[in-house]
Amino acid sequence: LPVKKKPRTFYSAEQLGELEKMFQEDHYPDSEKRREIAAAVGVTPQRILVWFQNRRAKWRKLEKLSMKGNRKYPTSSA
Repeated sequence: LPVKKKPRTFYSAEQLGELEKMFQEDHYPDSEKRREIAAAVGVTPQRILVWFQNRRAKWRKLEKLSMKGNRKYPTSSA
């Protein structure tokens, strides 16, 4: 049997602002913190879990890109 996917969750600008603020404070919120965030934002804790997983992936990707950029243009000359 095919697995039923959940419909995509769309976040408002206010919700995203709140989530980004929480992400700046803690990249790995525990289940209690996720429940608090879910209540404040108005979605399920599972959606918060997924949002943080995706946000951390984006963060790692940006970190990797910024490291590549730094190597391309070294500030000190040898």
